[in-house]
Amino acid sequence: MLNTFSALIRKHHQLFKFIIAGGTAFAVNIMALYSLTDLVHVYYLVSTVLAFMIAFCVSFILQKFWTFRDHSRDRMHIQLSLYLGMQGINLCLNAALMYVFVEYLHVWYILSQAIIAIGLAVMSFFINRRFIFKPQIALP
Repeated sequence: MLNTFSALIRKHHQLFKFIIAGGTAFAVNIMALYSLTDLVHVYYLVSTVLAFMIAFCVSFILQKFWTFRDHSRDRMHIQLSLYLGMQGINLCLNAALMYVFVEYLHVWYILSQAIIAIGLAVMSFFINRRFIFKPQIALP
């Protein structure tokens, strides 16, 4: 069983790194969301946006340099713009879905964020791998 698990990790190591990096950014998001909402008493939709922005910084750095092992600096401004665009769309989806989950479905805001984050993460992995952090072919 351990060998099977090790083989699975080796085969899909980039996906596992994405999950770990995303989990780290998610933890930062949840801690910021909870702190801003329950401790500082910021309205939950405002704290959702602020927490998302904090987690964005953590996420970009981990995904670029660790998950996708892209240490280039020459394309970083393009990647950052694309990543920001993708995350901007995610932010709009996140805030809209948070509103629906909390106001209409009466789901606790932390659980709502967890559900939404999983859905957005799946979509983001494929966009990151295919478009944003896609390895560039060196020209002769």
